[in-house]
Amino acid sequence: MTTIAIIGAGRGLGAAVARRFGAEGFSVALISRSQAKVDALAEDLGKAGIPARGFAADVRNPESIAAALEAAAETLGPVEVLQYSPLPQKDFMRPVLETTVADLKGPVEFSIYGPVAAVHQVLPGMRFLGENRGTILFVNGGSAVKPGRGVTGTSVAFAGQAAYAQLLNEVLGEEGIHVSQLIIGGRIIEGDPEKDPDVLAGVLWDLHTRRDTFRRQISAD
Repeated sequence: MTTIAIIGAGRGLGAAVARRFGAEGFSVALISRSQAKVDALAEDLGKAGIPARGFAADVRNPESIAAALEAAAETLGPVEVLQYSPLPQKDFMRPVLETTVADLKGPVEFSIYGPVAAVHQVLPGMRFLGENRGTILFVNGGSAVKPGRGVTGTSVAFAGQAAYAQLLNEVLGEEGIHVSQLIIGGRIIEGDPEKDPDVLAGVLWDLHTRRDTFRRQISAD
């Protein structure tokens, strides 16, 4: 059995992705800053027959995220799918003329250093699984492709993450490891035909299984 590691797992999209991939036979590693929250989510998934464990990590601390992913692989099995989808902090979203050098430190750590650390940790295991097995999924808001003057931190950092993801897709694709980016404009909305968590989880499953699309955008809002 292999594992999907969901960085930024919560009750919305993270839980929906856990259910979708868990139904397909994956173990689920739930990673967030709060051990109590991911433990509670893992317990709920376990009651539904999905093997899941929670791991606490701070994505702004590369050593922390690497340690959580290492523990996940040792506990649940090799990470075949990595999803990087933590929600950015509100204080990352300042108007452009109010954004200082200090204001960009957090967004860059969150959206660039974090995924780089995560990818380097899981890549050897994905390579060991063989060709056409490993998948790396990035989930971003609309500012990753259309910067907003009022959300400068995420606009700058998401753009950097998008560039990193595209470069990974080009290079790792030669090894059979697939990289995709899902852009979700606006809020995730339960019951929405496009942006319901379960619908989006299905999109992420398709990106993993079809392996022919780098970027998928849902809504331009």
